[in-house]
Amino acid sequence: MAKTQTTYFCQNCGNQSSKWLGKCPACGEWNTYQEEVVSRKDDKKGGYQKPEKSARPVAVQNISSKKENRLDTQSDELNRVLGGGMVAGSIVLIGGEPGIGKSTLMLQVALNMDNCRILYVSGEESNQQIKMRADRLGLNNAECYILNETFSREIFRHIQQVKPDLIVIDSIQTLHTDTLESSAGSISQIRETAAELHRFAKTTQVPVVLIGHITKDGNLAGPKVLEHMVDTVLQFEGDRHHGFRILRCAKNRFGSTSELGIFEMQSSGLREVSNPSEILLSQRDEEVSGVAIAATIEGQRPMLIETQALVSPAAYGTPQRSSTGFDLRRMNMLLAVLEKRSGVRISAKDVFLNIAGGLRVDDPAIDLAVVAAVLSSAEDLPISNNICFAGEVGLSGEIRAVSRIESRISEAEKLGFEKIIISKFNLKGLDLKKLKIELIPVGKVLDVVEVLF
Repeated sequence: MAKTQTTYFCQNCGNQSSKWLGKCPACGEWNTYQEEVVSRKDDKKGGYQKPEKSARPVAVQNISSKKENRLDTQSDELNRVLGGGMVAGSIVLIGGEPGIGKSTLMLQVALNMDNCRILYVSGEESNQQIKMRADRLGLNNAECYILNETFSREIFRHIQQVKPDLIVIDSIQTLHTDTLESSAGSISQIRETAAELHRFAKTTQVPVVLIGHITKDGNLAGPKVLEHMVDTVLQFEGDRHHGFRILRCAKNRFGSTSELGIFEMQSSGLREVSNPSEILLSQRDEEVSGVAIAATIEGQRPMLIETQALVSPAAYGTPQRSSTGFDLRRMNMLLAVLEKRSGVRISAKDVFLNIAGGLRVDDPAIDLAVVAAVLSSAEDLPISNNICFAGEVGLSGEIRAVSRIESRISEAEKLGFEKIIISKFNLKGLDLKKLKIELIPVGKVLDVVEVLF
């Protein structure tokens, strides 16, 4: 008998080595190498074989440029994140925490697409479990077929019989091919099965959705080449103990990566949140200090979110700095600017910052709301509920202009705000006659202190 061939793979980055290494030379992680059987069976040809077709070089001016065909997923939030729908022949990878709702999202999408034939391949749940989930969702699609299979050769055989318009794989870590002897979920198996699905999608122009596991660090499990191989990488985020889920795009070859979709988990499935500003603003009976409303932009969507700050005397001598949903280093920078330019002494106080709703915001226009919330909490003076903020704070204390100020102002006006504090450099080109909301231009942080207090 032929000797079994084994090699060592880094479980973090997928780097290959002929012997065990304590430290991976590619990613620098320790104790991540594991031995896997990689001997290839010569009498097997894998699950899907690309048709023999020789490629030839083509001049770039002779290539026809046409708009890609997109498949409507019947979900406005998912379509927005994908860039307008699912492109024919594309591969989409969705990752997230266990129990966050990845399978629920894709089953709900599959059952809502009445005009398409869907093949839902599940290697983790039985047909009865999926049927129970479908009954809970209250949806039924006669063109949605459920397949409980993990062997790639059998999956492609059923694909040829069903001829689906969309394929959902739940999950890629459960598949295995007979070309390798290693177990399902190993680095080599994930890479080989993903390569077979990639060849199938690009050859037949049938889109494929892969549901993937994540590691304890929050990264997608498997080799890094898996993320390079697919066209779109989506992250399904949120706390499973809270209702709201956020769908972010980490990579997209057919659209922007700055879009996000918001869902609310209910007993009947995931509900799309079309107006996130209403859920991100808390309904308070009375005004409290340390709360400011920021007008932000996520992709093409304007949103008003609540920024909460708490400033209190340091109980243990060393002041604490904590931030949730906002970059901690940028918060420290804003605190330094605030103390230097406005004279507010907060160096010996604890500062806690929170972005309500579980969002993580990178828009620099939230700087002004953060500064206002910290000032409000430090002075223990509330900010009126009818005021919102949009502006970037520079190191010299100046309030810089932000992009797409018209969208921010119109969103604040639509939600009933009476005043919005912006940079005075944003006034150029604005038609003030059409606006019903009052604009308060400021140039420095000190001006904000005078306007508010």
